[in-house]
Amino acid sequence: MPDLQTLRDDYRLQKAALFQSVRTSGASTRGIHSVLHKLARQADALLQALWQMAAFSDQLALVAVGGYGRGELFPYSDVDVVLLLPDDLNPDDNAPLKRQIEAFIGSCWDTGLEIGSSVRTVSDCVAEAAKDVTVQTSLLESRLVTGSKTLFAEFGRRFDAAMDPAAFFVAKTLELRQRHTKFENTPYALEPNCKESPGGLRDLQVILWVARAAGLGKSWDELARGGLATAFEARQIKRNEALLCLIRARLHLLAHRREDRLVFDLQTAVAESFGYGTPTLGTDVSSLPPEGAVSPRGGPSAKRPVVRSSESLMRRYYWAAKAVTQLNQILLLNIEERLSPSAHELHPINERFFEKAGMIEVASDDLYEKQPHAILETFLLYETTVGVKGLSARTLRALYNVRGVMDGQFRRDPVNRETFKRILQQPEGITHAMRLMNQTSVLGRYLWVFRRIVGQMQHDLFHVYTVDQHILMVLRNVRRFFIAEHAHEYPFCSQLAAGWDKPWILYTAALFHDIAKGRGGDHSELGASEVRRFCRQHDIAREDARLIEFLVREHLSMSRIAQKQDLGDPDVIAAFAKRVGNERYLTALYLLTVADIRGTSPKVWNAWKGKLLEDLYRLALRVLGGRAPDPGADIEARKREALVLLALHAEPFEAYKALWDTLDVGYFMRHDAADIAWHARQLSRHVARQAGAAAPAMPKAIVRARLSPVGEGLQVLVYTPDKPDLFARICGYFDQASLSILDAKVHTTSNGFALDTFQVVTSFLPEHYRELVSMVEAGVAHAIEQPGELPAPSRGRVSRRVRSFPVTPRVELAPDEKAQRWLLSISASDRVGLLYSVARVLARHKLNLQLAKVTTLGERVEDTFLIDGPELQHNRAQIEIETELLETLNA
Repeated sequence: MPDLQTLRDDYRLQKAALFQSVRTSGASTRGIHSVLHKLARQADALLQALWQMAAFSDQLALVAVGGYGRGELFPYSDVDVVLLLPDDLNPDDNAPLKRQIEAFIGSCWDTGLEIGSSVRTVSDCVAEAAKDVTVQTSLLESRLVTGSKTLFAEFGRRFDAAMDPAAFFVAKTLELRQRHTKFENTPYALEPNCKESPGGLRDLQVILWVARAAGLGKSWDELARGGLATAFEARQIKRNEALLCLIRARLHLLAHRREDRLVFDLQTAVAESFGYGTPTLGTDVSSLPPEGAVSPRGGPSAKRPVVRSSESLMRRYYWAAKAVTQLNQILLLNIEERLSPSAHELHPINERFFEKAGMIEVASDDLYEKQPHAILETFLLYETTVGVKGLSARTLRALYNVRGVMDGQFRRDPVNRETFKRILQQPEGITHAMRLMNQTSVLGRYLWVFRRIVGQMQHDLFHVYTVDQHILMVLRNVRRFFIAEHAHEYPFCSQLAAGWDKPWILYTAALFHDIAKGRGGDHSELGASEVRRFCRQHDIAREDARLIEFLVREHLSMSRIAQKQDLGDPDVIAAFAKRVGNERYLTALYLLTVADIRGTSPKVWNAWKGKLLEDLYRLALRVLGGRAPDPGADIEARKREALVLLALHAEPFEAYKALWDTLDVGYFMRHDAADIAWHARQLSRHVARQAGAAAPAMPKAIVRARLSPVGEGLQVLVYTPDKPDLFARICGYFDQASLSILDAKVHTTSNGFALDTFQVVTSFLPEHYRELVSMVEAGVAHAIEQPGELPAPSRGRVSRRVRSFPVTPRVELAPDEKAQRWLLSISASDRVGLLYSVARVLARHKLNLQLAKVTTLGERVEDTFLIDGPELQHNRAQIEIETELLETLNA
């Protein structure tokens, strides 16, 4: 009998050989199951040897459970076993047996087995399975490794007798829904878990578990022979399962541990292991479809820019996951019908469809082949039939098998075009219908241009969805503006939507706004061209078509202007109003813009962005209403409103005057009345005291903070003698205090003081926010008054996403339209200390900052600064400033 060290060395060598075969198999999935079976058999052999060395009684059995029980073992997965005992044997009452078991488990670890073990009697197993469906599932796939066959057979009989297939089915489907909810119900996460995410291996395992519990089969071939799956579906499942298994195995080997997530750090390495390199410019990567799938592009003549190897892999993964999601739904519905065949009555909807337990059921399996018009009619009925909540297994299967019918002729058919237009124009159900059409591949088959972006990743670091999922999320957001139950989410949007006469115009724009992503060039212009063609083909009225095309072309302009330009400048508002043209176009663009930003990532939207967009909407609306920008009248109106607010706080008569006399037009244009009144309340007495000849000296820096009126973070006011490095010192404090600046309005009074207002947010806003306010007020004042050089910026760690998809830093310095000030725009990967580093460069060149707008898009920042200073008048100095900023962004 070999010793433990020999067993360990042999096991390690055998595993290494199999690992190497996985590493070198390229893109071929053939043989992956064989490797996983061999890994399980190696573990079997080692356990049998250790069991023999332990000299256990013939009454005991060693049982493999879980994935290992299936006879498959991934490279770094646990080897899960149960030491099965007769009911009359208890290790707690038998010290020698207890020591024997402990020695056996210890020897398993000593020889390199990642073992997960439990010790149970047959009755314990049955009782635990009854209490916990996870235990029941694990035991369902049990397999005898060594020991008593009689004991294992007894366990099998008692376990099967206790199994309630219907209850098990309900438990596993509820578990599946909870798991899908955890992963946001989409297979298209940018870092999917190839085991647990929707469309992952677990979805396939659930099918076999419930089928096995019901005695309907233990393999895909058995399910096909039993009529639960067609031969074609079984082939599709096996092909996609092999791909997912290969990806999971490669992940384990690259991470050197159990890693089931396709994280950014590993995507490129996994892609390269499949043989995906960086294609040459113009290569149509998506014309090389996943195995078993049809190309999502129009053919090898289509052109697109260079794509990453990781994108090629993820496209293939997403298509596999989508197929698994479809097949999982079909087979689970079939199994449910087998378990309760008499529970579902058929109720006719029309001559082609029935309603069956809330599902739409085709009248015949070949309905779509004989009557292709019925394909889109399915989704129109889904929207319009009361009580329908989905499609039956028979309908889903018919759709899955008829994809070849949806060809160019199908797309050109006038009846189909009219049906699709009616789907868009229904008053209810549009979001669910479009999602279902995408899940069943009908949307991409009918809108071929949509098919191009199915499963397409976005490497801009702030979208958390693939392009198709983002589009459907934006469509959902637009739809919610028109639903009364969601009016509390965005009251102003819902108010505008309530007066909108044709919601389908916005739905169509949402569907097309990003449809040209990934082609190279301006996707807004390309998308406008696509939607113009769509409107022409679907006989959409010219006036409506023009609005839809405008929305697609301009869908980025409103957010860009709101977040990057000075909304206090009447010329900016006038130019935007001219671009929009009328109130109808403005309202539509505003609604689409809010829905679009909300559909990129839960982290991208905040109340400050909402305020900027609403401010731009209201300012532009006034211009479109015939009120030409009149800075003087606007300022007087704001002053009057501010005076009313001051009176409510019983401020002394004309106490504000000393402060206001030091402020210019720009100050009053950039602040609303509430902010002007707040500043006056906080500063008037200090300014008046300073103006008095015998008055005591004013504090060097006055800092006041309050909860932001916008609803997030703090608003911070700073009033202090101006100096070149002031903004940098304030940024340095906010950086050190983990406060992010969203917006800064910087002004210099006529008496040489800086009056700056900051909107800042923090990841934590304590319940007792007054402590944070006090800390900020004291901290900013101390930072301003601290003598000496500016401290060096902290060098924060960048996120995994930034490391995987770095943003090429960009700096643009250009004069504004009046050639009086300069607009500095930067784009870079976000990191701790970035804004402070930029501010230090501005301070070093004695540049005056008048306005700062900080836009964080996930892990990317796009910041805009309005600056002036003598150095900007010289080309050499401009180049030096831009060079230093680029070096700072690259640091």
